[in-house]
Amino acid sequence: MQYDPIKRGLGNVFNRTPFLRKLFYRLLDLLLLRAWHVHRELKQWLRNAPPNASILDAGAGYGQHSFWLSRRLPQAHILAVDVKEEQVADCNRFFSDLGMGERVRFAVEDLTKYRNPAQFDLALSVDVMEHILEDVEVFKNIHASLKPGGLLIISTPSDQGGSDVHDEGEGSFIEEHVRDGYNIREIEDKLRSAGFSEVHVRYQYGAPGKISWRLSMKYPILMLGATKLFYLILPLYYLIVYPFCAVLNALDVSMTHPTGTGLIVNARK
Repeated sequence: MQYDPIKRGLGNVFNRTPFLRKLFYRLLDLLLLRAWHVHRELKQWLRNAPPNASILDAGAGYGQHSFWLSRRLPQAHILAVDVKEEQVADCNRFFSDLGMGERVRFAVEDLTKYRNPAQFDLALSVDVMEHILEDVEVFKNIHASLKPGGLLIISTPSDQGGSDVHDEGEGSFIEEHVRDGYNIREIEDKLRSAGFSEVHVRYQYGAPGKISWRLSMKYPILMLGATKLFYLILPLYYLIVYPFCAVLNALDVSMTHPTGTGLIVNARK
């Protein structure tokens, strides 16, 4: 089962007007547990962030994290990079239409090659590293691109079933991933070898998060893949299910998990 065709279809639906695009961002922020965890980390960083911070969104996707940051740091300059040319062009049009094109810019870049020495106060990588085989090269490039004291925040699957793989020989539910997830020690060692001096890693998607992810993401994606008729009942499905997912998400963010299918990482230069 692949996410990309369904994600593209949903993106096309919500991309018809700026209002729908912003609504799409809001829905992603509410539904995706990783957004809850990432926002927690970003809010902590924002407490001491310079008003005119320079930010790298490394693997920007639809641009929802750049949008979230731009609303909270209106003087910040954000460079959001991705390998998908059509997606980059689409995001540039959207932010330009909002009058934000001068301070939020999207560009086609390969993270295994992109390096802009000592340019950024913050780098953000959300659900990106599991797609890149040459991860250490990316970590080295981001480290070089951060200013002294700059921070890298990563959200990525763990090796505890992060790609919905639980047994040896089982295939990933998310077929676009090049690895089934990181071991905590593995990602710590790779980041330190890239030059980061302070690395803190914790589990996300613990027991409450696993249930929420299945209810809010896995089961709807499977049903959408099976029949397009489910698009018609999707709003009703979420109307019933979301209150339970919101409680589970809040629990997952507030708890310390001994294990989990995701990792949230802070690495400081």
